[in-house]
Amino acid sequence: MTRPLEIPSRRRRVLVAGGAGFLGSHLCDHLVARGHEVVALDNFLTGSPANCAHLQGHPRFRLVRHDVCDPLPADLAADVVFNLACAASPPRYQADPVHTMMTSVLGTRHLLDLAARHDAVFVQASTSEVYGDPDQHPQREAYWGNVNPTGPRACYDEGKRAGETLCFDYLRLGLADVRVARIFNTYGPRMQPDDGRIVSNFVVQALTGRPLTVYGTGEQTRSFCYVSDLVAGLVALAALDRTPDGPVNLGNPGEFTVIELARMVLERTGAASGIAYRPLPEDDPRRRRPDIALARRLLGWTPRVLLAEGLGPTIDWFARTLETRPAAARRPRRPLESGASL
Repeated sequence: MTRPLEIPSRRRRVLVAGGAGFLGSHLCDHLVARGHEVVALDNFLTGSPANCAHLQGHPRFRLVRHDVCDPLPADLAADVVFNLACAASPPRYQADPVHTMMTSVLGTRHLLDLAARHDAVFVQASTSEVYGDPDQHPQREAYWGNVNPTGPRACYDEGKRAGETLCFDYLRLGLADVRVARIFNTYGPRMQPDDGRIVSNFVVQALTGRPLTVYGTGEQTRSFCYVSDLVAGLVALAALDRTPDGPVNLGNPGEFTVIELARMVLERTGAASGIAYRPLPEDDPRRRRPDIALARRLLGWTPRVLLAEGLGPTIDWFARTLETRPAAARRPRRPLESGASL
């Protein structure tokens, strides 16, 4: 049994915070296509109106420029709230760490209060970064993590952990129907060329003829989930007929070393780029792979798109995007870090 979120004949009001971002815009597409009324909130610090340009003018879609750290517009109402509002790559969230922390805590509280007022289902986009540099492999939801609370990544790692705490406090108090997704590395079209995630770094470097930057030995691992699979998991979590007892991992359990990903990108782009090794950033996780047994059991969800399949449309997206950008804009403003979260 599922909630009406997945039934096109029953229209729902859905609020997507971070709706102009990479993941949020794909979620908006999914929801609008299934007949729901969607309001996307975004401050455009990392999201872009261009990601939702094809939805502008649609009678069931509205894009509102707003920072969730500020009180929400009084006219907002929703049956379902997805909180995807936060920078998700190290260069972006470290650029303004205080704002990152406040987005994860104060912004989450504002959205939880809205969900409580309207008796809405609340889906929190948390992250695999709550596991830090994990001592447990693969990572299960019961694992408390190994996070440096004062390091350069703490604004995001600890911010998301605090956001989860708020969510479960609201749940225990009976204030909101909360579901928390711990999202592992996600990739696909609409990623920004300079956002600092490992897939975008490698693809942009390959397409522009520069060496691929690998931090450390390149033997550290990541698991990569294609965006359509991740959206399906978020919607399934929202549609679940009962509130889970705790967070749910969403990610692809296929595990690849950074070097393996670099070679796959070079092969699929046909680039002659070499590989440039750099020191490993502080607190960069050594291994990252989700245990998704809970998602399979509760949601009937498992990712379908293999990395070898998802890289094709992702590379095509970047190739088209780079053709439309001025040459000076094709080069990152500073070296980009390979260790990324979402």
